[in-house]
Amino acid sequence: MTSGENPPTGREHEVGVLAGPLLTFDLEQEIQQLRSEGRWQSGHTAKTLAKYADFRVVLIVMTSGGRLVNHRTEGRISVHALSGRINFKTAEQSVDLSAGQMLTLERDLPHDVEAGVDSAFLLTIAWARCANC
Repeated sequence: MTSGENPPTGREHEVGVLAGPLLTFDLEQEIQQLRSEGRWQSGHTAKTLAKYADFRVVLIVMTSGGRLVNHRTEGRISVHALSGRINFKTAEQSVDLSAGQMLTLERDLPHDVEAGVDSAFLLTIAWARCANC
């Protein structure tokens, strides 16, 4: 492990540096890495790319038919489809997202995500800035 890296987490991929003044990512390479892991075959796997007190970016890959059922976040989110097609559903609305499309969602709203085909998307979570961070 080199200076600035986080300790291992038990995941199949390296965590790497999660915070800094400037981070860059090769998303296609990150997607391929996640798809090479055994965990992906269970329906989905994810990797946190950036993690700050008030902001997080997570890359999620899902197999066709993979689901993230009835969950919520305390922060506002954006979902940006990178490949494939996902269905994003709240109690009020259902939206199909294809590569290049994005949605935003208000905080604390329960939602489901299902992949119609093998898919990848970026989840961005933003929290209100905390006073003690």
